[in-house]
Amino acid sequence: MNYTIRRTVSACCWNCTQPFLEPAEGDPCILFKPAIVRWCNDSISVPHLLPQTCPDSIARKWSSSGFNGSFLGTVPVLQWAKDVTLHQHQRLKQFHGAYGWFSMDYDSLKATLSVLNLTANHQMFDDWEHRQNGSQCIRCAVVGNGGILKDSGKGPEIDGHNYVFRTNGAILDGFQKDVGTRTTHYTFSTNTMRNSMGSYRSAGFRGPPVSNETRYVFLPTSYRDYLMVKAVATHTPVERGQDKSKTPPKYFGEDATAEKLKMLHPDFVRYLRNRFFTAQTLKKRYREIFRPSTGSVMLLAALHTCDQVSAYGFMTPDYSKYSDHYFDKTYHRVIFYANHEFRLELALWQQLHKAGLMRLFMRPSTTGSPRPATHGPQSNGTG
Repeated sequence: MNYTIRRTVSACCWNCTQPFLEPAEGDPCILFKPAIVRWCNDSISVPHLLPQTCPDSIARKWSSSGFNGSFLGTVPVLQWAKDVTLHQHQRLKQFHGAYGWFSMDYDSLKATLSVLNLTANHQMFDDWEHRQNGSQCIRCAVVGNGGILKDSGKGPEIDGHNYVFRTNGAILDGFQKDVGTRTTHYTFSTNTMRNSMGSYRSAGFRGPPVSNETRYVFLPTSYRDYLMVKAVATHTPVERGQDKSKTPPKYFGEDATAEKLKMLHPDFVRYLRNRFFTAQTLKKRYREIFRPSTGSVMLLAALHTCDQVSAYGFMTPDYSKYSDHYFDKTYHRVIFYANHEFRLELALWQQLHKAGLMRLFMRPSTTGSPRPATHGPQSNGTG
């Protein structure tokens, strides 16, 4: 799904009097549907979309599914240099974390996002014309790191898709039979990537997958991601902050170019929160630190850009039968962290699968009660 000219509209305009001004976070509109949370005057940048060519695309199915009230096909998934205007900065600077530009002043934002000024930076599948081989449909495998993939033998099936998405501690060496060998899109924040490099080093994770076809999709949760994308694109050191360096970052290989870099739009991440996560979740004690997990953002981004999606390694109702990760040497139970809602994500994947919007890999069901997972209020830095 590629974008051309953008305009700005309100995402909640039935009772709006100032459609281009957003209230402080936490001021929800009246719910018109129990599963949807809207923020009054929460305006978004809307692209004009190019025509769809796939006769069986997800985009054609949303309207007839149970998610027709949640889905907006007009929210930009990626941001790039042309998004940076004084008006847009004024609109987004009040939103924290992945939801806006609170951590970036206008000059710093312009200096960093200016490196994403190529057509490839605002197209998720910038090389589609070279790999479609006559196909009208973009087929994507979205691969989580869940233990359900261990001994699955799904590697060849995963590699058979046009595009393969992975995230965080995506370890391939030694697990190719189960998880495949290809990575076309690696989704991460600077924080989750570096935490994964520390937490999963003993399991063999040394950094993001590197190949000619791999693109790197930043989930910008703080200023760190904007500084990192600039450093990688310009082959210069990270200029400040906790990632400050004396040499250019090499996480993405020696020859990483700006063409291989993409960054998710804060409007898109906020839209996911507002429309795919319930009011109950957003009113909880840990609401201020809540955001959809990196894996869930990756999967939902694929559902908004691919024509057909198969999801592997994501949580299923029998999650307690499997270790936390497919690469765990011994069984580790899944831990539910306060900054994510894994149970809600689990339910969402089931609903999307049943609606025919994606195909979720699940093992044959067996009887027996699942073992309870531990729950902790700590924040998960690798999620």
